[in-house]
Amino acid sequence: MKVDFDIWNKLTRLVIALLVIAVLLAIAGWYLPLIRQNERMRQEVQRLDTQTQKENESARQLKASIDALRNDPKAVERLAREQLGFAKPGETVVHFEAATTNATSPR
Repeated sequence: MKVDFDIWNKLTRLVIALLVIAVLLAIAGWYLPLIRQNERMRQEVQRLDTQTQKENESARQLKASIDALRNDPKAVERLAREQLGFAKPGETVVHFEAATTNATSPR
């Protein structure tokens, strides 16, 4: 009777290959949530960077306004005229209101 050991060698290689695949899948399953979390964090950092840039621009504009009000008397005068309705003696202030439309339904 002749025993064929070649089948056992093939099965051993198949089992080893399946174990390697299983280990690789386990590693991928372990790191996949970390990869997703990393991507979420990158998006959050990008959003915060954009927000920081907007806030810096707003701060720059406010600083320019403050400097203009401190150093430019014409800016103070313009602000008093626009927001407070002030006028020089002898001037007449005219306020224009936005037109309101009353839409009527057709009968």
